[in-house]
Amino acid sequence: MNNAKLLVQALEQEGVDVIFGYPGGAIMPFYDALVGSRLRHILVRHEQAAVLGADGYARATGRVGVCVATSGPGATNLVTGIANAFLDSVPLVAITGQVASPLMGTDAFQEVDTFGITMPVVKHSFLVKRAAVLPWMVREAFRLARSGRPGPVLIDLPKDVQNAAACGGYEPAPIEQPPAPEPQAVARAAELLRASRRPVVYAGGGIGMGCAVDEFRAFVAATRIPVVSTLKGLGALPGDHELYLGMLGMHGFRAANRAIQECDVLVCVGARFDDRATGKLSEFAPRARVIHMDVDAAEVGKLRRPDVAVVGGLRPALRTLSIPLEIDSWRRTCRAFTAEHAWNYDAPGAGVYAPRFLKRLSEAADGETIITCDVGQHQMWVAQHCRFRRPEHHLSSGGLGTMGYGVPAAIGAQLGRPQARVISVTGDGSIMMNLQELATLVRYDLPIKIVLLDNRALGMVRQWQELFFEHRYSEVDLSDNPDFVRVAEAFGIPAFRLEDRREETQAIERLTRDRGPVLAHVLIDPQANVWPLVPPGHSNEVMMEGAHR
Repeated sequence: MNNAKLLVQALEQEGVDVIFGYPGGAIMPFYDALVGSRLRHILVRHEQAAVLGADGYARATGRVGVCVATSGPGATNLVTGIANAFLDSVPLVAITGQVASPLMGTDAFQEVDTFGITMPVVKHSFLVKRAAVLPWMVREAFRLARSGRPGPVLIDLPKDVQNAAACGGYEPAPIEQPPAPEPQAVARAAELLRASRRPVVYAGGGIGMGCAVDEFRAFVAATRIPVVSTLKGLGALPGDHELYLGMLGMHGFRAANRAIQECDVLVCVGARFDDRATGKLSEFAPRARVIHMDVDAAEVGKLRRPDVAVVGGLRPALRTLSIPLEIDSWRRTCRAFTAEHAWNYDAPGAGVYAPRFLKRLSEAADGETIITCDVGQHQMWVAQHCRFRRPEHHLSSGGLGTMGYGVPAAIGAQLGRPQARVISVTGDGSIMMNLQELATLVRYDLPIKIVLLDNRALGMVRQWQELFFEHRYSEVDLSDNPDFVRVAEAFGIPAFRLEDRREETQAIERLTRDRGPVLAHVLIDPQANVWPLVPPGHSNEVMMEGAHR
C-alpha cells in the first residue's frame, strides 16, 4: 500500500464521506487511490468552488470539510476559500499535491510554495517530506481543524511521497473538548450580572461553532437578557424570539444598536468586537462593563479590554451563569425599541421590494431550511429580514466577504444535509464569480433553489459611491449581464423571471414547492439601498436611513 491509499483510508477512518476537488498531475496518485473507496468525490469546475463547497459542508454539518487540488494553480485557486474559512473559524482540511521532492525549489512545472503562500490563513500547515510522518500529520490536521477555535489546516503532499510505500497504519484523531473556564472568572461574571440593570448579550458565531446553542438558549431563558447578534451569530437564538433585537452593527437594526449603546453590562459570547459590528470602537457600548466569553484567549482583550474575561469552553460557563435577573424595566424598554423601529415592508411601486420578498420567502420555508448567501446588498437583506432557527441554517461569508461563495456553499450544504431545503441567495455580480458551478449542481442532481436579486449593478459599491463619493459611479454598471434565465436553462436548470410584486406569492410557492433545482431571476430597483447604515468612522448611534426603510 502506498501513501496515497493510506491517505484515502485515513479520511475514511476520520468519518469523511464527501470530498470536493479537481485532479491534476501532482495529485494523481491520490486520485488513483480514490477508485473503489467509500469516499464520494465531488468534481467541481473550479478549485475555489472545492474549498467553498467544503466550507459550506462544514458549516451545515459541524464536521470537518475536506477539499483536494493539484499543485501550482490548483493550490493557489484554493487560497481565497482557505482564507474565508480562517476568518470565519470553519474546520477544514485542504490537501494539495506538490511536485516531487527532488524538484522542489527548482521552479518546476506547476511548482509554487503552497506552504508559504497559505501560512497567514491557516491554523497550521504541513509539508510532508517523509512517508513515515504522513499518518501523524493527517491525524494532527484533523485534530487541529476541529479543536479549540476551529479553522483550516493544509497538507501539502509531494507526488513522490504519495507513491512511496506506506509506513504503519492509521488511528483517527481524538475529538478534544475545550478547557473549562476558571471558576473564579465565572463567579466574577455572575456578580457583575447580578448587579446589572441594563444588560445586553452580544452573540457571535462562536456559539454555533462551539456546539453551545442549547446552553446559550437556556442561559437566555434563565436570565431573560435581551440579545443582539453578529452576522455569524444569527440563529443562536431563533429569529422570532421575544428577547431578540436583531443584528447589530453597520447594517444592524436600530433597536439592537440602541440597546448596545445604553446597556450597563455587555455580555459578549463567542464574538470578537469586529469593526462591522462595533462601528467606532471607542464609542461602542460606552457605559458598559464587559464580560467577554470566548474559547480563543487571543481574542479576549484584543480590541476591548473586558472587566471579566471568561476564557474556555462556552458550554460550562453558560450553564453556571444561567441565573435569574431583576431587569423587567429594561426588557420593557428594549421591547419599546423594537416596536418604535419596526420595519415597514409596504414599499411603494409595482416592483419587487427585496426585504419584503426575502421576509416572505423565509416565512414560507420550513424551520430546517438552509440559506446560503453571496456578498453585497442581498447578503445584508437576508441577515436583516430572514429568520433563522439555528446558526447552521445561515451560511454567509462574514470575515472575508467572498463574492462567489453562495452557490458552492449551497452545494456543500446540500450534500451534507441531503434532506434539507437549501436556498442560495445571490446577486448579479456575485453569481458570475462561480457561475460554472451550475454544472456541478446539475451533475449531482442537487435540488438547490437559487434566488438571484438583480439590480444591474455592483449594488453595495454603487451605494457607497452614491453616499460617500458624491455620486461618482466608477465601474459598477452590470447592465450588460446575460439573460440569466436562459443561462440557467442552458445548464439544464428550470428558471423564471420575477419583476412584479403581484407575482411574488406564485414565485415563493415555486421556490418552496418544486422538488428539483430552480433559479428565480428577481429584478429589483437599481437604486435600492440597504438601510440602516452606520457611516464609516462613526458610532453605531449615527445611523443613516433612506426615505423608505
